[in-house]
Amino acid sequence: MNSLLHQIKQRRLTLDLKQNDMMLRVGVSRQQYQRMESKGNPRLNTLELIAKGLNSELMLIPKEKLGAVIALLEQESSELGKEHICQATKTAKEEAKKSLSDDPWQDLLGDDS
Repeated sequence: MNSLLHQIKQRRLTLDLKQNDMMLRVGVSRQQYQRMESKGNPRLNTLELIAKGLNSELMLIPKEKLGAVIALLEQESSELGKEHICQATKTAKEEAKKSLSDDPWQDLLGDDS
């Protein structure tokens, strides 16, 4: 059960949600959610609500397939990280072009002003 509760907490943190945010998403108070996340023994319907609030699904994964599922999730995670870096680089280039069009004399003499 601790592994599942840890996964719920990690998913919440990944989505940049606070325990208080779960009240609006799931319909349980912050105190109830905090208790469940730390040491609770939630009912199945509560877990289904929490999964829905975290844009997730509950699944039983056969142990022999667990490695493949974890590898796939890690691959998707690294691809998302690369996509985020590409987007940040693109944004920086667009900002540089924008500032150059605003000030065409920028960096012409090599000064940093």
